[in-house]
Amino acid sequence: MSGYMAPKYAMFRQFSIKSDVFSFGVLILEIVSGQKITSFCNGENVKYLLTIFVIVIWVRMESSALLFNQLKAADPFFLLAGPNVIESEEHIFRMAKHIKAIASKVGLPLVFKSSFDKANRTSSKSFRGPGMVEGLKILEKVKLAYDIPIVTDVHETIQCEAVGRVADIIQIPAFLCRQTDLLVAAAKTGKIINIKKGQFCASSVMVNSAEKIRLAGNPNVMVCERGTMFGYNDLIVDPRNFEWMREANSPVVADVTHALQQPAGRKLDGGGVASGGLRELIPCIARTAVAVGVDGIFMEVHDDPLNAPVDGPTQWPLRHLEELLEELVAIARVSKGKQQLNIDLTPFRD
Repeated sequence: MSGYMAPKYAMFRQFSIKSDVFSFGVLILEIVSGQKITSFCNGENVKYLLTIFVIVIWVRMESSALLFNQLKAADPFFLLAGPNVIESEEHIFRMAKHIKAIASKVGLPLVFKSSFDKANRTSSKSFRGPGMVEGLKILEKVKLAYDIPIVTDVHETIQCEAVGRVADIIQIPAFLCRQTDLLVAAAKTGKIINIKKGQFCASSVMVNSAEKIRLAGNPNVMVCERGTMFGYNDLIVDPRNFEWMREANSPVVADVTHALQQPAGRKLDGGGVASGGLRELIPCIARTAVAVGVDGIFMEVHDDPLNAPVDGPTQWPLRHLEELLEELVAIARVSKGKQQLNIDLTPFRD
């Protein structure tokens, strides 16, 4: 990557094909054109280059819109699921294989989730993951191998472009849900944006966060409830938020695992700290969410949660995933949560 090329230079044709045109990336240009880019542009091929750029942006937006519409139409809901963090390529492939098979069996559209970097750990001694470069390589491999869309998170504006080349959904962490520059940078990738509601925020904040995505030119945005601070080192789920967050005019997702975190609630032998959690209550929160009529369920899943390096206490055991999803599907199908009830307040007459 040769660095960012400001639009004002492109206007005067002062850029090369090797330039990172409008912060998009030379790799895409080389792939689309089928040529190794080495020389400077002249006036004749500026139009050609920009045409390629526009076409690729259009294709990216169209594919995101297609997936977004499929998720919105999911019956009874869609599933974002996977291990909290990338532990190894072998582990990610194993988890993707099993989770996809289970989701297909119960009839739920799946977007596979894992993080390449847990950047907001409480302790510097905590496991963070393989990092962006290696992590994206692994996610791209699993995406192609199992033909599944990917969701992963970003923490800095500089990460958005690279993540947008691999992920189908870019997730904004709860702590960063109001960061305008990050929201705009993520939106400009053209990918679906899933914004987690901050633990410190009212549901009304999501209306403004979603609007920032739309004003940046991207209509494909979802909002996610993941609990509210309830004193120190504890969260509580207010089911009213599942309904109130519809004011964002976006699909509503319930994170039924992080919502049961007890942040920094465990002290480790090495002097660090880790999040505790109430895994046994995951079914309770999930049942509530699907009964209310959320559009999607976000759930972190692990094949060995007691030994998971991050958020083990709030990852759902893989061995119990199928039975929980079957129950949630059954609840969602009999619920009228997605149907608005018109309340008649006129006096009752015999």
